[in-house]
Amino acid sequence: MTPSVTDVSIERGESVTISFDDDIVCIFAVGDLRAACPCATCRGFRERGDDAWPRPGHPTNISITNAEFAGAWGMSISWSDGHDTGIYAWASLRQWWFDSQNEPPRQEA
Repeated sequence: MTPSVTDVSIERGESVTISFDDDIVCIFAVGDLRAACPCATCRGFRERGDDAWPRPGHPTNISITNAEFAGAWGMSISWSDGHDTGIYAWASLRQWWFDSQNEPPRQEA
């Protein structure tokens, strides 16, 4: 069974902390989240070898202006640069966090 999110804490200009019911806590810097936006436009930039953020001519400081749950599977974030189309899936964020820890992910039951 896939672990469920039990808490999300947002420090708008700093980080997002996601807690799961198996006691895993994942912390992401807001700049990293913005740069990894999963929307089609940002994915397209990265696939062409460009940065999704910061974009030329746009601010290099970023913060979260709003965040909402997207059903039970993720979170939608609105950014201070006006971008707001990415939905961050819990499973993807969790895998990204495990990958950044250089530890093998836990086997899901």
